[in-house]
Amino acid sequence: MASDDVTTNLRRIRNIGIIAHIDAGKTTTTERILYYTGEIHRMGDVDKGNTVTDYLEEERERGITIVAAAITCHWKDADGLPTTINIIDTPGHVDFTAEVERSLRVLDGAVVIFSGVEGVEAQSETVWRQASKYHVPRICFINKMDRIGAEFDRVFQEVSDRLDSHPIPLQIPIGAGPEGSMGAFQGLIDLIGMKALFFKTEDLGSTFTVQEIPDDLRLEADAWRETMLNSLSEYDETFAEQYMGHLDGAELTTDMIHQALRRATLTGGAQPVLCGSSFKYVGVQQLLDAVSYYLPSPLDKPPIVGIHPKKGNELSRRPSPDEPFSGLVFKITNDAHGDLSFVRVYSGILKAGSRAYNPGREEKENCSRLYHIRADDREQINEAIAGDIVGVVGLKKAVTGDTLCDATHPILLERIEFPETVISMSIEPVSSADKGKLSDTLNALAREDPTFTFKVNEETGQTLISGMGELHLEILKNRMTRDFKLKVHVGRPRVSYRETVKKAVKRIEGTCIRQTGGTGMYARVKIDVEPEVQPKGAPVVHFANKMKGGVIPGEYVPAIESGLREEAKSGGKTGYPLVDLKITLVDGDYHDVDSNDMAFRFAASDALRKAIEEAGPVLLEPIMRLEVVTPEDYLGNITADLASRRALIERTSSRGKLMVIDARAPLKEMFGYSTAVRSLSQGRASYTMEPLEYAAAPESMLEALTG
Repeated sequence: MASDDVTTNLRRIRNIGIIAHIDAGKTTTTERILYYTGEIHRMGDVDKGNTVTDYLEEERERGITIVAAAITCHWKDADGLPTTINIIDTPGHVDFTAEVERSLRVLDGAVVIFSGVEGVEAQSETVWRQASKYHVPRICFINKMDRIGAEFDRVFQEVSDRLDSHPIPLQIPIGAGPEGSMGAFQGLIDLIGMKALFFKTEDLGSTFTVQEIPDDLRLEADAWRETMLNSLSEYDETFAEQYMGHLDGAELTTDMIHQALRRATLTGGAQPVLCGSSFKYVGVQQLLDAVSYYLPSPLDKPPIVGIHPKKGNELSRRPSPDEPFSGLVFKITNDAHGDLSFVRVYSGILKAGSRAYNPGREEKENCSRLYHIRADDREQINEAIAGDIVGVVGLKKAVTGDTLCDATHPILLERIEFPETVISMSIEPVSSADKGKLSDTLNALAREDPTFTFKVNEETGQTLISGMGELHLEILKNRMTRDFKLKVHVGRPRVSYRETVKKAVKRIEGTCIRQTGGTGMYARVKIDVEPEVQPKGAPVVHFANKMKGGVIPGEYVPAIESGLREEAKSGGKTGYPLVDLKITLVDGDYHDVDSNDMAFRFAASDALRKAIEEAGPVLLEPIMRLEVVTPEDYLGNITADLASRRALIERTSSRGKLMVIDARAPLKEMFGYSTAVRSLSQGRASYTMEPLEYAAAPESMLEALTG
């Protein structure tokens, strides 16, 4: 393929995610997109459980998205230019936040959907923060304008205020609310072309008519257009000059507005806002045009940056097929055909049947077959070029976050960070025949889901599985039964605590001295230990080496660090992992013959155990961020109940006719909250909860655990 053709093709690719709070309408919007782009010929319905992207039985039964589904579709925008859109429809439920995290890491742009009724909700803020963390340009779609209580103005203002963002309106709705109601939602006003658009429900919104703006809406449309042009002038100097010229009588063309919106969106300075109703087939084609016009192609993103796996120097790769191959494994799914790894290709070309290098594991990996994915459907391809998102069959060692690259030009890309698990439960096979199968199943699930972990207690033989919430663990348990045909007993969910230390201690000595005839074992280490909160994503223990040269040969330092980290992982006085520690190696001693790596590992473990005993343990418990939405009549009941659960209420605000409580609460006190909040509000309140941080638990809890 000629270089110019490749560049043109890359310019017409959009790798986007659809992100939002649960129930804002992500999956319905994706279903409409697939229909209008000709990928499906019948639209599914979340309530009927027949959508393309929610293809797991569990998703269809619950009406929620659990795994991020990847789909490739093709769209010709209003100018007739073809665009290939790779879409990832992500979950909204907080227990599956890792699916959003890993999707945003590899996407170029995002569509953020808000409900026109509920507006900016708790998980809307979370996904917005995640998109900001990865510098993902985004456009907004205010959905559900056909519902009772929908208000475009209020939600637009909330996007600006609560998300600290810079929305620019491109459309306003004609009316709001359901059919037959006073001032019902009928269509859209396009503020760029200054026309009214009316959609035909009889052909499922495939066609729409363009008319003049009704007289009674003309003033409102003019005011919103003024807002759009003024906002755009703030973010784009070129456009500000064109706009000033327009005020002096020069022409302001549609193309000038499109170009300025694209520039403002790509820098992340502003977010175009559209509206409609996916359920009623209104506004989805205009959303597709906006994806094509304003969101970045792979060429609009800066080169991907990594390091040389051996030398440690910084390297970069441009999104070009002429560069050496590099890609990131961002998701693994396990099905009847084996593992399917999702890979974002950042540079070069990946060919089916080739071998790629995994620098993080120093392994060569077979890329036997490549696929373009349509949810659970696959189209086999021969090669993938820079900018592509593809499924790869054949990888054996790679896990989520691993880099694949050309072995002769190695590069190690930044891994994806995932939050710590906060909840665990015991699990055991019903029959001894299932014991080996349980281990294989847990390993397969852990490969798929980086926020799922498990460990076997060597003393009791009990297996503990850990995850992000009750729903997360329940779905994993159901998958073991349904997909892996495994019969298991599970215990009650319990909190995953952590432990740290009360105070700093100095020069604590650990030893390993064994003389058993022949070669013995000899090692001494001295460490300082102090509490130190580690930043998110950093290792939970900060290790520093302050030894004077020659006290212990440098070759033993990695063994000492490894021993300390293993001891911290295996748990302190309560048996829970140690976190937020700074451990400094200050002194030690060795023997020319008897010292070895193993001896220094044992000595380091011994030193840390003694240090924790002397410094005094502090139990840390997971604190959850909580948002409760309730009619005002039940506000008193709900706040009183939260106070009894050791919750700290940070803010109470109104959202239309509802009250919103923002609080933080210990996870331990929140088990079974869904039942409680329903009974306190006669089923009318709803809530969302997500992990926030670990904080010191009351002394009484530590005493109860240590007996």
